Amino acid sequence: MVEYEFWNLAVPRTQSRNAVCRLLTDAAEYHGWELDWLRKEPDGKRTIRLRRKIIRVRSTL
Repeated sequence: MVEYEFWNLAVPRTQSRNAVCRLLTDAAEYHGWELDWLRKEPDGKRTIRLRRKIIRVRSTL
């Protein structure tokens, strides 16, 4: 069974689209996060949820 950990972000409307894209790209490239969902609120705030797999190491001895 695959387990995930989640990271919830709230990005204010003052952040540009390019800045948010750069943030998400860096999180994916360097830290292994992937986009779970993104919601844009009527007031312009973006709510983002990222996820990544939890890898458990089991002893082979």
